[in-house]
Amino acid sequence: MGFLSALGAPFRKLLGTEKPLVTVVELQGPIGAEAKPGRGLSAYSVESSLKKAFKRKNSKAVVLAINSPGGAPAQARMIMERARGLGIEKQLPVISYIEDVGASGGYLIALAGEEIIADPFAVVGSIGVVSASFGFQDAIAKLGIERRVHTAGSNKVRLDPFREERPEDKAKLEALLEQTHTIFKDIVAQRRGARIAGHEEKVFSADFYLAGEALELGLIDEVGDLRQVLKQRYGNDVKIKLISAARAGLLGKLGASFASELVSAAAMKLKGDALRSAAGR
Repeated sequence: MGFLSALGAPFRKLLGTEKPLVTVVELQGPIGAEAKPGRGLSAYSVESSLKKAFKRKNSKAVVLAINSPGGAPAQARMIMERARGLGIEKQLPVISYIEDVGASGGYLIALAGEEIIADPFAVVGSIGVVSASFGFQDAIAKLGIERRVHTAGSNKVRLDPFREERPEDKAKLEALLEQTHTIFKDIVAQRRGARIAGHEEKVFSADFYLAGEALELGLIDEVGDLRQVLKQRYGNDVKIKLISAARAGLLGKLGASFASELVSAAAMKLKGDALRSAAGR
């Protein structure tokens, strides 16, 4: 053990020889209220990791390493606000780094950062809202099945997949989607401000972009490799501490593996679409 190491961290800090530390929190997977630690993202599943990251002494910044195609908007917003709140409380800069994909709710989480950096191959954006379902009314008719529903309240059952879609139900859903989109757009406008000025039509079209174009549109602030960016800012001897969500046993590992595969599949699909779109311009 060397002399400086033997002195301990407090003395190394006093002497100015302690290596700068940056804490990186891994946020990976689809977003949903049912997510547990190591299996997707929810406000509950990331709480422990975020608290641990912001508790680390002498950290220069906290990086949110994001890899998510999106999911439940409420959970995404809560994660974003929690990370922002901890950054303010602990007076630590929050940097978001998008790895493969930061789309829809994944991008919403990235808005926690004072700045957003992305890998050159990252897919960014998709600031929109979607609802998809199926209609099975013809299928059950062919099977000779009769649908029976009894309610109190004229609108208790809307968008029943076993009945013809009603115009009023469709209008209700479209209104909800528009309202949700408006809230999403307002959050983006508030967090990105002048950086997206003049690009609102493309930014809010729900389209997605590779990092280079996302930079041009003001969705992100820098394109690069996270480790290299941190070295440029904090020196070549910067120490990076990675915090991953805890994974409970075999089922947790299997769930995390599934989430990883899902993110990878979504990223490849989005990248393929983005590259084809770029080639067609």
